[in-house]
Amino acid sequence: MKDVGPNLPIETPDQGDHLPFTDAAEAVDHLLRLYEDATAFVRDRFVATITHGEPDRRYRAFYPEIRLTTTTFAKTDSRLSFGHVAEPGTYATTVTRPDLFRNYLTQQIRLLIENHSVPVEIGPSLTPIPVHFAVTNDAGVTIPQEGALDFPLRDVFDVPDLTTTNDDIVNGMGYLNEDGSGPLAPFTAQRIDYSLARLAHYTATAPEHFQNHVLFTNYQFYVDEFESYARRMLADPESGYTSFVSTGNTEITDSEASIAPLAKMPQMPAYHLKREGQGGITLVNIGVGPSNAKTATDHIAVLRPHAWIMVGHCAGLRNSQSLGDFVLAHAYLREDKVLDDDLPVWVPIPPLAEIQVALERAVAEATELQGYELKRIMRTGTVASVDNRNWELRDQRGPVQRLSQSRAVALDMESATIAANGFRFRVPYGTLLCVSDKPLHGELKLPGMASDFYKTQVARHLLIGIRAMELLREMPLERIHSRKLRSFEETAFL
Repeated sequence: MKDVGPNLPIETPDQGDHLPFTDAAEAVDHLLRLYEDATAFVRDRFVATITHGEPDRRYRAFYPEIRLTTTTFAKTDSRLSFGHVAEPGTYATTVTRPDLFRNYLTQQIRLLIENHSVPVEIGPSLTPIPVHFAVTNDAGVTIPQEGALDFPLRDVFDVPDLTTTNDDIVNGMGYLNEDGSGPLAPFTAQRIDYSLARLAHYTATAPEHFQNHVLFTNYQFYVDEFESYARRMLADPESGYTSFVSTGNTEITDSEASIAPLAKMPQMPAYHLKREGQGGITLVNIGVGPSNAKTATDHIAVLRPHAWIMVGHCAGLRNSQSLGDFVLAHAYLREDKVLDDDLPVWVPIPPLAEIQVALERAVAEATELQGYELKRIMRTGTVASVDNRNWELRDQRGPVQRLSQSRAVALDMESATIAANGFRFRVPYGTLLCVSDKPLHGELKLPGMASDFYKTQVARHLLIGIRAMELLREMPLERIHSRKLRSFEETAFL
């Protein structure tokens, strides 16, 4: 921890010593108390500083942490891809927003205690809470821009430190905590806080509304279909869905309730069909391009969703395809370039059996086609994702040869990015696309080109994605989170 600003005395709250817990729920309760006390301390001092001017000291409070020490090689269920550490040692992770992550933290801590037969320790960490993140949930408190105050904010409070806000853990960079302990979770508290703030900014909905099953699309039509589906579910008391949240955090429980449109739409609007235990479905319209796809998944990953699936439009590359046909990706040709520094292109992105089966079953249910007959309207194959929307306008000899050599059946700009980031972040992923044009065969994406078949397929495409998520929701979590996504040295937390 590196101090900046003048050499002033530092005032900190008494956050106590580390305490052992053998009950996961009690451990999370203590995490919540520590976090609330720490953020209240920073928030109160900040308000007092804004009111009364620059103080004669610095203020600092620390994130709480979870710590585990084991001295033996635990014999764990080899089918599990999470819930245990690989070898003896001390492991720790900082924690933020235990209110938001209560279910996740309780589950992960419970597995640690059961698999290693030792208590976890809960107490203050060595990582200070930046003032921006300490006040983020108080709508009545706003952090002024740098230069708006008579003194530098960082002279009095800790501010976000991007040198410690990174993906070194998930990227396998040999990350160790400041005290030499190994990482217990894939993200540190400050990395999570950063993403929670970005999510609210980019999607115009609070992180609390996000559900465990996330659909991504690149076409506004799917948003309209999603809202229509949500209203039908709210009208059905047996559906299990409780509310629908639109951009701007407008939440309705009545299927007939109106939703006023936002004056200014966010970059990647999100919509949430909620269910108890966050078992519902979130739809994010990421728009066009790999940059948005990476941005959205970079930040949603910290919520540890159970699955994310791309349901969007693509260019069909085979003469045998028709507009409206579906493509179930089982491999990806990555020419999106946005993840090359984090995940080299030579890393294979494998299909995940549970996701593939759920998507194929959902298509079969929607189309009432089975087995060999399903091939009439769906291809399984390689999806290529590129970073140039107008790739067709270049000399086609190079691109077409590569697409042919890769056996690609479809091309878009987002799917490989979403799948690769799912692989990188250990979030189960899948892709089901709908052919909207065939540029190599003269069928361009132009007004009036859509057939009735295409229009029918697009209308049912989102419903297929929703049905696939419902099938996945019925599976035990341990089955969905495949060991394919885990590397040699993994964190215990999912």
